[in-house]
Amino acid sequence: MDWLTQLLTDTDSVGHILLVYSAAIALGMALGRIKLFGISLGVTFVLFVALALSYAGITVNGTVLNFMRDFGLILFVFFIGLQVGPSFFSSFKSGGLQLNLLTLLAVVLSIAVTLALYFLFQGSVSLPQMLGVHYGAVTNTPGLGATQEALDMLGYEGENIAVAYACAYPLGVVGIIMTAVFLRRLFRINLKEEDQHWEEEANANRDAPIFFHVAITNAGISGQTIRHIRELIGRAFICSRVLHDGVITSPAPDTQVFLGDKLRIVAGADAKPAIVAFFGEEDKTVDLATAHSPLIARSILVTKDQVNGMQLGELHLSRYDGVNITRVFRSGMTLFPYQNLHLQMGDMVYCVGPKRSIERLADRLGNQVNKLDNPNIISIFLGILFGILLGFLPIAVPGMPVPLRLGLAGGPLIVAILLGYWGPHFKLITYTTHSANLMLRELGIALFLASVGLSAGDRFVNAFIDGNGALYVAAGLVITVVPLLITGIVARTKFKMNYHLIVGLLAGATTDPPTLAYANTISEKDSSAIAYSTVYPLAMFLRILSGQIVLLALWGFVA
Repeated sequence: MDWLTQLLTDTDSVGHILLVYSAAIALGMALGRIKLFGISLGVTFVLFVALALSYAGITVNGTVLNFMRDFGLILFVFFIGLQVGPSFFSSFKSGGLQLNLLTLLAVVLSIAVTLALYFLFQGSVSLPQMLGVHYGAVTNTPGLGATQEALDMLGYEGENIAVAYACAYPLGVVGIIMTAVFLRRLFRINLKEEDQHWEEEANANRDAPIFFHVAITNAGISGQTIRHIRELIGRAFICSRVLHDGVITSPAPDTQVFLGDKLRIVAGADAKPAIVAFFGEEDKTVDLATAHSPLIARSILVTKDQVNGMQLGELHLSRYDGVNITRVFRSGMTLFPYQNLHLQMGDMVYCVGPKRSIERLADRLGNQVNKLDNPNIISIFLGILFGILLGFLPIAVPGMPVPLRLGLAGGPLIVAILLGYWGPHFKLITYTTHSANLMLRELGIALFLASVGLSAGDRFVNAFIDGNGALYVAAGLVITVVPLLITGIVARTKFKMNYHLIVGLLAGATTDPPTLAYANTISEKDSSAIAYSTVYPLAMFLRILSGQIVLLALWGFVA
């Protein structure tokens, strides 16, 4: 059994390192699926298993530990950035602006409460430890990693802040959900009424394209082309079908329309009144999409490299005998097909037209799902390369003891967001399937959490026996509840926000999937998920950078 003894005790051997990481991650992921009162810790349980292994004396080579921690963090934040990049800037429009302002409020309040508690317990808890409590309370692991990295740059040699993080995290998850429950009781929310209000608000959404039918009763436009009418109205719209003399066709921009024709229009809701008034009147008695016609509707995937980054206008749809693109679906968003809209790999375009012409367009765009299964490794590692360079770029800020650096968390995150949004404009393929993105993210955060736990097990136990463990737990609960409670009250009283949106906001502001899972148990609508995905990019961005900024701003006073 000498081989087994060597495998278990030789901390420098590759076999031992892989064995320990595999055990910590596999057991942690399995235990993380167990639900207590409907709540599970998910991948975060890897941290607690690693802490237990470390306390039992099982650890690995320190250099490898640091590499796995940093590489795991880079993987996680980079693929988070790629996922949210296409929708990051769009999330600040219309209702998304309101949600993101409330997210900013929640983040600022949580920092303010953290600093207030630090000054209150200044003799007992250091600023780095209170920031560890902060990130456990808001359940944000990447922020913890970014703060640890900033501490390394500052030469910090105190207690591992992962100890405070681990103490505060469990009640952080519970506290977010309990805050949502308390708000429901405080405002006497009727969930069925909230669902009904959400449907009404969704139907009144003025951003997503809608369809409607018009009958031409305005003799002044009879005989005019759709292109000319669009210029006269001054509103963007797509005409996907025309009923003329009993025959339904898919028109081209230069197709003429006549008095008595009926048209199926796709446009933004805010443009509808002007379009209806110009054509004549809305016709609610007909649906040309379901009426018998030689036209078909089909969703086509963009999978060809040559199309990535191409503007819709460059497709020259007039060459496809009446095919119209009426919507573009991207990363959960529905986009209006403006001529200057850049297509991206993985986009789904919704087309209407003759079957043979649509098949020609499908061949042009690719429409081969298997093409999306192979992520572009060049773009990924090129992005990581520039992310690391950006992360180490010193940014001199007056009054700060050392230059500000975005670090291995902030640099790759920003580059990934920019790549996800702007990459296709430069013909870079940044698309990864949802399953591949999720797997790499989970792998990255699991490696990071296992590394953090394996380096801090004995100190975690000692924090409860001889240290500030109980204080960390109590302070964390305050940091969790107070900012979210204020944010929820402001959202409900000032903005009259739907309760389901508020729950999604609370989950997104703390980047906390268990709270989103709770939201799905109280409503079958997708309102909470929409709010979560709207604020998640900004929340993650702010959480990762805020700890570093606080440290660097106050380090000269607390060091």
